[in-house]
Amino acid sequence: MALDRKTVKHIAWLARIRVEDAEVETMSHELTRIIDWVEQLAEVDTEDVAPMTSAVALELRRRADLVTEGGDAEPIVGNAPDQAHAFFAVPKVLE
Repeated sequence: MALDRKTVKHIAWLARIRVEDAEVETMSHELTRIIDWVEQLAEVDTEDVAPMTSAVALELRRRADLVTEGGDAEPIVGNAPDQAHAFFAVPKVLE
């Protein structure tokens, strides 16, 4: 699938990339090669391949879902460089 100049300029506009007229032809060839490679991947038969989230089979460690006391902010906020009323005090970012 070859991309024409108009399509390349439109893709550049969508990506908010300034492309000079002299670069359009080169970018057209590069994008065409990328699209051809992706189309080549679509030809691979993946019917019997299970979806995976990692290259290594891992199981997440789980902790017991226990109700705890909670509500004691002093040990948590005690090491903060600045605190106010048991909350972390941070510099104002917005005016």
